[in-house]
Amino acid sequence: MLSLDDLAVARGERVLFQNLSLRVAAGEAIEITGSNGAGKTSLLRAIAGFLRPLSGTIAVPERSESLHFLGHRDGLKPTLTARAHARFWAALYQGDAARVAPALDRVGLSAIADLPARALSQGQARRLALTRLITAPRPIWLLDEPSAALDSAGKALLRDLIVEHLKTGGVALAALHESLGLPGARTLAL
Repeated sequence: MLSLDDLAVARGERVLFQNLSLRVAAGEAIEITGSNGAGKTSLLRAIAGFLRPLSGTIAVPERSESLHFLGHRDGLKPTLTARAHARFWAALYQGDAARVAPALDRVGLSAIADLPARALSQGQARRLALTRLITAPRPIWLLDEPSAALDSAGKALLRDLIVEHLKTGGVALAALHESLGLPGARTLAL
């Protein structure tokens, strides 16, 4: 589903990593670890097509139709409600508007769906960001610090969402500082 061959990525003049090759099949999760500045985010951005590699190749089927990139920032407009965000993502990613209410319920935000994003706690904002993954399903999830600001219940929710995604043949690559405890996940240390 996804392959990297002899990949090298730099930020500015600094080479972050090189000679990276990886194959990820349907149903697999990769936990990308490493110290701050090791290149975890840069790797995800290169796979997403936001950053040009120095060398090597990235093979992703129909990149624009197959990827969800969830950055370490939630990307929320402060004045839009949680429901409006979920509706926007469903429309943007050609999802099904009928998935909005169940997605908000799944992440535990139904009761506050009409509050503006500025009124949400950081954990609630992160849960809201997760709704984009389920309002318009895509096979490859690129997750940059997806558990940031989540409490233990939120981390369990995230893990469950990823496990469900993998069971349907999806792929998840997550840049992490601590493992999510995903069953069968491989670790890529940068």
